[in-house]
Amino acid sequence: MAAGVAALSLVACSQGDARPKTASSKAPPQPYSRDPYPSTYRAYPGVPTVVRNVTIFDGEGARIDNGQVLFADGKIVAVGTSVNAPADAQVIDGTGKWVTPGVIDIHSHLGDYPTPSVQAHSDGNEATGPITADVWAEHSVWPQDPGFSRALANGGVTTLQILPGSANLMGGRSVTLKNVYSRTMQGMKFPGAPYGLKMACGENPKRVYGSKNRQPSTRMGNVAVDRATWAKAQDYRRKWDMYEADGGEPPSRDIAMDTLRGVLAGEILIQNHCYRADEMAIVEDMAKEFGYKVTAFHHAVEAYKIADILKANGTCAAVWADWYGFKMESYDGIGENLAILEKAGACAMIHSDDENGIQRLNQEVAKVLASGRRVGIDIAPEVAWKWLSLGPAKALGIADRTGSLVPGKMADVVLWNGNPFSVYTRPDKVWIDGALLYDAHDPKRRPVSDFELGQPGSGDVK
Repeated sequence: MAAGVAALSLVACSQGDARPKTASSKAPPQPYSRDPYPSTYRAYPGVPTVVRNVTIFDGEGARIDNGQVLFADGKIVAVGTSVNAPADAQVIDGTGKWVTPGVIDIHSHLGDYPTPSVQAHSDGNEATGPITADVWAEHSVWPQDPGFSRALANGGVTTLQILPGSANLMGGRSVTLKNVYSRTMQGMKFPGAPYGLKMACGENPKRVYGSKNRQPSTRMGNVAVDRATWAKAQDYRRKWDMYEADGGEPPSRDIAMDTLRGVLAGEILIQNHCYRADEMAIVEDMAKEFGYKVTAFHHAVEAYKIADILKANGTCAAVWADWYGFKMESYDGIGENLAILEKAGACAMIHSDDENGIQRLNQEVAKVLASGRRVGIDIAPEVAWKWLSLGPAKALGIADRTGSLVPGKMADVVLWNGNPFSVYTRPDKVWIDGALLYDAHDPKRRPVSDFELGQPGSGDVK
């Protein structure tokens, strides 16, 4: 008997490598890169600058008359009625002029639907399936789009989010750019800005795919496809979370599911094209069902009907001043939309969705102010500037770095030649990270795309 036990022990020892491995012996996890196309943005050189004798909207709701702004080393240094400027600072007398933070457009397709608007340049909608969370808008951005320089010179736009189009329920990732000249998309990419996921509800997905005789062809089909996709994303996230915690055999990669996992983890922000109030409310419930958050509804022409719901959910609304009626889901748009949202305490802002509108977002806000006054909602202009800078900065996850004239933030600054809410006013100078990138009085500082060079009337003489 003793001999038999000894023999068994010898067998066990000889087969030691065949025994089950412990968890500690698993291969260590190798997470995939969350940022495989990193920003290479570097600020253009600037000089210490003080702008004096100006009216200031600081972007956070305050107004300073006869004020001063000092910036150096790419950052805001001081804002007030007087500042201690270094002896070597460039001094600009802005008597009769106004200073604001740079305009931020949360909804643009520049670079993906560039000028000239021809089919060869149409790269914003991957309309080959209702779920294309695998595509990234940045991979279509053409840095030579003349629209970028128009937005800078005519609209004072210093930062913008480029989104895929709205043909699909999940159209792909968005990217946030600094509005600077660069040879590459990555040279424009806002350092550290979170990605967004463009989603869409309503008429566009059901029209595009209904015309192909496939799901979704109805609003209920829209929600059904979304829900099925989020259910798969939850399972994908669970497998990858487990692998990254414990190691072992990695799950199969799915580029689309990587994006949805990022949303569920709170790393990627939902930017949702949606018009009708009832649909926005349904999307909010779907977000609760699957454990994600809607950062902003874009267009949101009926947001005024559910301002309380948006406020309760911490969801922003990015809207136009007065676009309405161009399709059924936009029929109930009103000019007072943004003013009503502000009065209700909801997060709201202006946006363009248009290569021309982006050049006059300040005037779009002026229209909202007028519409509000007509119905007894009188909003101070300095408060309304939040709709152009700090509001979109918050919805893009970059408000700690830009969006207002606060010491330590990026010196993204516009000097306007008059009241910025006048139709007669234009940018006089525009700085991005403290670098003077546009000067109305210096032809050499009128940015021109390489594509435009040598094209009279639209390029180097614009």
